Amino acid sequence: MTDFGFAFDPRFRWLLALVGVRPATARVTLSGDRLVARFGPWVCDTTVDNVSGVEVTGPYRWYTAIGARGSFVDRGLTFGSTPAGGVCIRFHEPVTGLEPFGRARHPGLTVTVADRDGFARALRAAAGL
Repeated sequence: MTDFGFAFDPRFRWLLALVGVRPATARVTLSGDRLVARFGPWVCDTTVDNVSGVEVTGPYRWYTAIGARGSFVDRGLTFGSTPAGGVCIRFHEPVTGLEPFGRARHPGLTVTVADRDGFARALRAAAGL
């Protein structure tokens, strides 16, 4: 099992804490055949063989990067704690993670982990990319 913590921009840390997102509750875990991203109360859980692509991205505009959000443009999901950059994960089959009923499905997930390159490398290896 390998955990990757999120990078937190100090300007937004208090705001994220209001919705339960703190360093202790925000991480991405690679464990066996599972990829689990936890961001406070939000969770995205899928198998690593569902991963079709991994790309280090950023920087972003703060108002598109902070918080748990879905995109109206590409339907992607973001778990964001800093505008500095993150890792965009694309999936073969869309995943859930934003709303509790599982109706909204997302073809991609961006996570703003602290070790972007290390996470991208580990996920590519686990997914056989």
